[in-house]
Amino acid sequence: MKKLILIAVILIQTAVFAQDKNTKASLEVNGVCLMCKTRIEKTSLNTKGVKSAVWDVKTHELKLIFDARKTNLKAIEKNIVAVGHDTKNMKAKDEVYKSIDACCQYRDQAVIDAEEITGYNANV
Repeated sequence: MKKLILIAVILIQTAVFAQDKNTKASLEVNGVCLMCKTRIEKTSLNTKGVKSAVWDVKTHELKLIFDARKTNLKAIEKNIVAVGHDTKNMKAKDEVYKSIDACCQYRDQAVIDAEEITGYNANV
């Protein structure tokens, strides 16, 4: 009977530890407005294995929770760059960047200045 209980305890512990494959990470992603926020979060969440993605307009920090068995930070980063947003480690292709909305052109200082003047980012 003791052996049976011991085996049951070991199996339960193994199952509990095996289920915890969620990884928390953060990434710096360039953008300037709520449209950028929507695009970045949606792209992240469409990456298989990503469970949570929240991007902060002011800090440019993307907080992620993802299943490390299904994806990794580099794959998420590649998807974000593919829709036109630079990260700290990767740069979006110019043609993709130029295809995003004019208000999202974060490489353009005039756009950045306009966002700061309007206070649009303050409501996030």
